[in-house]
Amino acid sequence: MLANLHNAAIPRPVLDVLRRLRELNFAVFLVGGCVRDMVRGVPPKDFDVATSAHPHEVQAAFKKVIPTGIQHGTVTVVIGGTHVEVTTFRSEGDYHDGRRPSTVTFESDITEDLSRRDFTINAMAYDPLSRELVDPFGGQADLQAHVIRCVRDAHERFSEDGLRPMRAVRFAAVLGFTLEPATQAAIPPTLPVFRKVAMERVREELVKLLLSPRTESGLVLLAETGLLEIFLPELARADAEAARLARAAAHIAPAEAELRMAALLADLVSGPQAREIGIRLKFPNKVAELLGLLVEHAALEARIGDSDPQLRRLLARVGLGQLEPLLAVAHARIQIRAPDRLPDFLRLQERLRALAAAKPPLSAKELALTGGDIMATLGVGPSPIVGEATRFLMESVLDDPALNQSERLKELLRAWQAGKV
Repeated sequence: MLANLHNAAIPRPVLDVLRRLRELNFAVFLVGGCVRDMVRGVPPKDFDVATSAHPHEVQAAFKKVIPTGIQHGTVTVVIGGTHVEVTTFRSEGDYHDGRRPSTVTFESDITEDLSRRDFTINAMAYDPLSRELVDPFGGQADLQAHVIRCVRDAHERFSEDGLRPMRAVRFAAVLGFTLEPATQAAIPPTLPVFRKVAMERVREELVKLLLSPRTESGLVLLAETGLLEIFLPELARADAEAARLARAAAHIAPAEAELRMAALLADLVSGPQAREIGIRLKFPNKVAELLGLLVEHAALEARIGDSDPQLRRLLARVGLGQLEPLLAVAHARIQIRAPDRLPDFLRLQERLRALAAAKPPLSAKELALTGGDIMATLGVGPSPIVGEATRFLMESVLDDPALNQSERLKELLRAWQAGKV
């Protein structure tokens, strides 16, 4: 593992920041997730720097510095077009809101800084200039053992920051690790702190878990620890078999958050309920609406015997743009719930795709007659009858798209009007 660390590719601007602060006689290290990933042999997404230099000293050391979180000791050095986040070693006071410390104290010792972090695997520091790894809490050993363990006392760490239990479960799912027993045991008694966390933050962690290679085991762990009951009781309270099938469908759905959420919820709630869950979890309104739509129509196996006009009506309700997401969710469900019906479903899928490819008129604006044309043909002004006539024409062209020609629609309208007299 140390070989991975020493051979890791570190961007030149990051090394330049480290060298400059070292030249000024400050202690400086790479910290947190980037060290964890380098030890594992995984290229980090970003590199965080921790230093004994105070923010004003970092600002004085570089030409361009953005005071991104200066009150907490963090500034962003811009060097070579690259943004490098630099934070002063710090310790933290009491957490009063279950999310942020009441005070921050700058420190000179890297071990003091690492002791405030959440998990041992995130509490390592590395100096690539001297090749020194600082690992006071056994993060490297826990990486080798595939264990998520809190730094020092788990109950204290979870009481400080209510999001940490959710992060623990998410790391376990993403990395394929297990929770160390004392760390897992500390989650239920600290759930009141978790309840204080903003739902946006919970959703971010849930999405990362859903998109991980171990969606099912992550969701099981959320349920076992009591976390799931707080933000997704619809799944937490489902009977064991229904929950198992829902998790399995989510696991095999394409790795997009809305598709996995829809597959998870499709057989547990209604479309409107799924939309409300999306809103509760602070998904964008557009995503919440899509969740509702996908869940409402996910049981496509019920459509296997439908006629072409019936399927065109389905397309009109779903919209051509959402056909592929719907097929993906339905495919995941049927693979789990009724694999024997998969050949029939695949034939239905091809029928729906063929009908969509023909681009039939699916909305009033696609009719060959405008509202003005309809009024002129009927000899009426704006009135409820225009809407009634438009709906009649839509039903006609959904039955037979070939009717969508202006003269044929006018003939239909006149016959419809005559039949109403």
